[in-house]
Amino acid sequence: MKIVEAEECCRAILAALSQAIVGKDEVLRQLLAGLVANGHVLIEDYPGLAKTLIARLLGQAMDLPFKRIQFTPDLLPSDITGSYVYDQRNARFEFRRGPVFTGLLLADEINRATPKTQSALLEAMQESQVTVEGESFPLEPPFLVIATQNPIELEGTYALPEAQLDRFLMKISVGYPSREDEQEILRRRRQRRSDETQVTPVVSRTELLAMQAALEDVHVDASVEGYVVDLVRATRADERLILGASPRGALALLKLARAAAMLRRSDFVTPDDVKAMAVPALAHRLALRPELWVSRITAERIVADALNRVPTPATEASA
Repeated sequence: MKIVEAEECCRAILAALSQAIVGKDEVLRQLLAGLVANGHVLIEDYPGLAKTLIARLLGQAMDLPFKRIQFTPDLLPSDITGSYVYDQRNARFEFRRGPVFTGLLLADEINRATPKTQSALLEAMQESQVTVEGESFPLEPPFLVIATQNPIELEGTYALPEAQLDRFLMKISVGYPSREDEQEILRRRRQRRSDETQVTPVVSRTELLAMQAALEDVHVDASVEGYVVDLVRATRADERLILGASPRGALALLKLARAAAMLRRSDFVTPDDVKAMAVPALAHRLALRPELWVSRITAERIVADALNRVPTPATEASA
């Protein structure tokens, strides 16, 4: 698949989603960029902002098998990966697959499960396989995880460790709609005469894999690569942090920048593509010093400061 064809598929997906999701075009573009880059996405925001709805409709638009796991404190790792069950008829143990064996997995309120259960997703997210009782079971591509968590009601929750946060390609927020958009949401609900909303599939699983493969054809100039590296290294040198972005963060930013270029039907990455994806790709990988947790300094602000400090290159393509 050519880049132009991949962008047309992306545009069709966004058009289908916009029929149900109002006023969140930029959020949908970022989320679609993450999935086209074959990465997992963490959505953190307040309840009732359509986080679960967006994930479900994306699965419908891309015609992917979709499963949802509601994370709770009593959830066990085997509830995610599956387990061996004794078959009395055949007198042997058979592996019963868990919900992780799907195309698009929604891990709802992932921070409400214990660390042991959260870690059950680590191997699946990184290696695209599940190991149970010493036997490995591969996950059929594409395997994509969209996890959600709320920034409030932290009692009884377990914050994701840095090692697991680093497995997410990007972290985004949905945000409240404007007054006009919220009124449009109410109008569309009256017209549907039902709480249920659906979208028709616009791309197939095969086309999604082709879109992900087309990402490798997006050219990246050496100066843009250097810009990505300088941004990542700037976070490591920031005295307000005890942990800067890792090389995995640089790779994530590069992948998302290429996806951003594809979404605007371009076969090369510009510094603006890097800037647009810097905060979603890097902010969740940073660890603030403990004494700054009570201040108003955020990881997003530190990434923004790095964007202001690091000189923007002038690439041959942009020239």
